[in-house]
Amino acid sequence: MGKIVAIGGGDIRERSTLAIDREIIRLSDKQHPRLLFLPTASSDSKIYWDIVRKYFTKLGCKTDVLFLIKDRPSQREIKRKILSADIIYVGGGNTLEMMRVWRRFGVDNLLRVAYHKGIVLSGISAGVICWFEWGHSDSMSFYRPKNWNYIRVAGMGLIKGIHCPHFDGATRGQKRKSAFVKMIKKIGGTGIAIDGSCAIQLVDGTYRLIQARPRTGAYSVFKKNGRVVVRKIVQTNSFRPISELYSRK
Repeated sequence: MGKIVAIGGGDIRERSTLAIDREIIRLSDKQHPRLLFLPTASSDSKIYWDIVRKYFTKLGCKTDVLFLIKDRPSQREIKRKILSADIIYVGGGNTLEMMRVWRRFGVDNLLRVAYHKGIVLSGISAGVICWFEWGHSDSMSFYRPKNWNYIRVAGMGLIKGIHCPHFDGATRGQKRKSAFVKMIKKIGGTGIAIDGSCAIQLVDGTYRLIQARPRTGAYSVFKKNGRVVVRKIVQTNSFRPISELYSRK
């Protein structure tokens, strides 16, 4: 049994993902679910944690955080926090560094256990790339802010394909959409791109879109007959087979 809510981007301070966040809570089947925040991608930002803590507490969650860089918790503590949560919410930031830290501490393996246990996995930006096989990442901008390019970063592989968050946005002036299309043209495969304030909800082999704001969407991006196709994923209230995301008909 697997539950993932992948948010393409947004700012909880502006409540731009509120409808999505309420759905994350509903998926837990708990009135006051235990939400564990993983801020690894932001180098364990305590400011970020404070924002998330206040926001989700107001939505009725019991919140906790797992600092891996600053606190260096024991393996027992890491396992306890992850597997006792009802919801795991992964923050944005440097995906490349986050995945390196997770593998060092075995967090990726514990998150796979959490997935099969039915714990709701969610996140935003880097916190979505992690669930996919690969992600279109701006991680190099954290190391070389004046001279960088988008790169492909390996995720956990719970969802097939290459994910691009912030599809309608840009990092340091470099537009995501055009860069992602170039990546798919070069390496092939199927890309799943999501705008800010939009999410894909995946439950037991099915999916549907959640739009927190009008005119946002998600897209399948793939090569067909030598050119890249960007196909909008249809918004429906009902769940659809996840295989439709990868169809090239």
